[in-house]
Amino acid sequence: MSDNIPNRISDPKNVEGARIRSQSECSAASDDENFSRRQKATFMVSSGLTSASPPKFVSLEEIMQAANSMQDMALVHQIVVDKEFRLERHEPEPDSVHKVIKDTMHRAYWDLLRRDISQDPPNYDHALVLLNDIRQGLFDLLLPQHTKLRQQITEVLDQDLIKQQAEKGILDFQYFANYVVTVMGKLCAPVRDEKIVELTKIEDVVETFKGILETLNLMALDMANFAIEMAKPDIIAHSVELERKKFADFLAIQPDGLEFTRKWILKHLDTSIQKPSSIDHTTYVRNLTKETVIRAAIDLIEWELNAPYPETFMLDVTRLEDLRLRTERLVITGTVLLVTMSLVGQNLNTLASFKESLKEHCCIIMQSYAEPDNLKELLPNIAVQAIKDAKENIEQHKFSPMSESDEKTLTDSIADIGNDSNKIKQLVRQRIKEFYEQIIASSTAAPQKVPAGLNALQKELTAIAGQFLRIISHNSSVFCIYYYDIVEGALPKPA
Repeated sequence: MSDNIPNRISDPKNVEGARIRSQSECSAASDDENFSRRQKATFMVSSGLTSASPPKFVSLEEIMQAANSMQDMALVHQIVVDKEFRLERHEPEPDSVHKVIKDTMHRAYWDLLRRDISQDPPNYDHALVLLNDIRQGLFDLLLPQHTKLRQQITEVLDQDLIKQQAEKGILDFQYFANYVVTVMGKLCAPVRDEKIVELTKIEDVVETFKGILETLNLMALDMANFAIEMAKPDIIAHSVELERKKFADFLAIQPDGLEFTRKWILKHLDTSIQKPSSIDHTTYVRNLTKETVIRAAIDLIEWELNAPYPETFMLDVTRLEDLRLRTERLVITGTVLLVTMSLVGQNLNTLASFKESLKEHCCIIMQSYAEPDNLKELLPNIAVQAIKDAKENIEQHKFSPMSESDEKTLTDSIADIGNDSNKIKQLVRQRIKEFYEQIIASSTAAPQKVPAGLNALQKELTAIAGQFLRIISHNSSVFCIYYYDIVEGALPKPA
């Protein structure tokens, strides 16, 4: 498809569902029952709008309670704004001291178990502890309807019976290993079926139990993620109320807990907009707040490095920094595409495969981009790759070859992208910002136009826009009451 033809996102799944409650929540900002007098008082104190008062001393207990509240809020917030949120198994970095210590301790444990059960007579002290831990691990995976299975596990892995067998030297360790693997096969998710089959093929009993413990840990993680997925609708439904309450706890111990939020909002507030006579003051402030937050939100994508973010985004700093970096990489990639396609000639310009391969190669190189200082180091590599891709496609389709002059012009033009004054880069950045703003401002999930000339980046742009929308939409739902009061406090009082 030619870049001159407006393209629309026909599949809005990247942004579908992200506009969660922001309009309905904020439309009730003036009469929201959750915005109690206590919350209003907290805001007035934190924003310095009340008269001077004696300094407030905060106890360590209050600070710790607030810290715990923020941890709870962070987990809820992560589940809400991250569509793909899952608990992951923590593994130390390869070749790290932590990894070496962990592997050494685990190896020592299994070597000790192997030595104990190989003695004559066998020493089953460690084996009994292991079987008890496995028994509890199986119980943790059971659902309420697994009554018969629970009873069976209790009978087969009866601690007293196993202890008696161990004391008599007749403990069949392999039998219990086989039984546990069979039960795990009934309880595991389909993704673990292959692992269960592998366990049945292990002949060494110690290795079998080692695999059992590893698989049980993975199954417990599966169960936890399943529980989160089932609870997610309820978590999302109550997240706004919870985050407001936790944030109010945070404000209660801060001298000015909205200092940077206020600066961020007021920087983008246009107080010159006159209130139409046809609407009341509350509606006017509400609409003005919405417009201001949309403009201010785009500012977060280009946030100055190391500058403090608004307090209302304290849980999203890492996500916003990642979106900022990914956006900047797309700005460079989009600029390279436009520059290259304008210089390689009409023949290559019509090849969608050339544009796609150039985009992919540029994206790979741009993964090394972390800050503006190293951009000029990457651009020569991108120029070399662009010329290489162009020559390969020219040869394949038997087009007229590039001259040395053409190659130098393309190399110099790509190198110039490193300058802040580059007009094409400024244009691409502006189009991407307008695309984000267009999606955030839209009240529906209707298809949105991809920026002109950037059709090749549709997938990447919509992925970022969808994640950015989820963050801004949820943030607006939670903190619209504070944004409303900041805007209202900066406006002339109605006559």
